[in-house]
Amino acid sequence: MEQNCPGIEYEHIIIDNCSSDRTAEIAIEASKGDSRIKVVVNSRNIGASRSIYRALSRVSGKWIIPMLPADLQDPPEVIPLMLDRAIDGVEVVYGIRTNRKERLLIRSLRKIYYRVLKKYSPFNLQNDAGEFMLVSSRVIDSITAIRDQNPYVRGLVAQTGAKFASIPYQWNERESGKSKSSVFVLADVAVSGMVSTTYIPARISLVFGFTISFLGVLAGVVYLILAMLSSKDVPAGIPTLTIAIFLLGGFQLFFLGLIGEYVISIHRQIKPETDVTSMKESNF
Repeated sequence: MEQNCPGIEYEHIIIDNCSSDRTAEIAIEASKGDSRIKVVVNSRNIGASRSIYRALSRVSGKWIIPMLPADLQDPPEVIPLMLDRAIDGVEVVYGIRTNRKERLLIRSLRKIYYRVLKKYSPFNLQNDAGEFMLVSSRVIDSITAIRDQNPYVRGLVAQTGAKFASIPYQWNERESGKSKSSVFVLADVAVSGMVSTTYIPARISLVFGFTISFLGVLAGVVYLILAMLSSKDVPAGIPTLTIAIFLLGGFQLFFLGLIGEYVISIHRQIKPETDVTSMKESNF
């Protein structure tokens, strides 16, 4: 920061997610000799997303980078480039991971997930963007004001509708240590992102249930006609069983989707939308 961003006042907020080593102790000791270092220590593991969100509520700068992981897979050399793009009303500069040095299967699944999310979300989500981004304090104030208990930070930022730019970079391979982001952790984040930014799962359930119910009724009519025309060719009990499976399965999916629509309506009422345009103008 001192070499590449001279003249800029900055601070580091280090949040320790209940680590089992001496991370918190070392960070606190470093903060005693440098007023630019702030340390937040969680009493229990609350997950990466909630940790980031908690740290964002304690920032004081005009521009914030929500997450710069300690493994430096997201290169800090990109920060000056982000600052250069934050002009002409741009309030978010996304870091776009154009080349991920990771296993082919994980990399492919990530690409598919981001594109599905972007396609079915009403918000302008960016493909291959993580929490490594430059965000204005106005946007941060907007997303922290809603006090989301299950935050998907990149989705919340996209929901503000703020003017944005992007910087492509290579996501480096981890040089040391081992990531604790297991498949289950990644799946949990993926589901959280899907639920918080799009309502398509409930809509799929509704449409799928209606389709199966319709096919069940159609199958019932076909079996009834076959039974009337040639009762010998239709095994006893099979038509009834088949129709019952189709109808009951379809009705269950349909009503689950319908209940999901009511849950979505409740979700919209209790969770205010993030919108920077509704906030007072501030000078950057």
